[in-house]
Amino acid sequence: MAIEVTLDVMLAIRKVKSKDLAAHVGITDANLSLLKSGKVKGIRFETLSKICDYLDCTPGDLLRHIPAVSETME
Repeated sequence: MAIEVTLDVMLAIRKVKSKDLAAHVGITDANLSLLKSGKVKGIRFETLSKICDYLDCTPGDLLRHIPAVSETME
């Protein structure tokens, strides 16, 4: 199982700069960059909620579940 972060796509759709989102949410540009690249192990619900409020979207618009492919499919 893997979770893909599609925040960069939503930023492009909404024509929002990462810097503006980071300032609104109250996180550093560096931390937002790590989140966009999927290099984080977790995100606080409060942070996710602020991002969704600013981008007028839902968590499902920012995160996508990619099911694991079983090697032994019978």
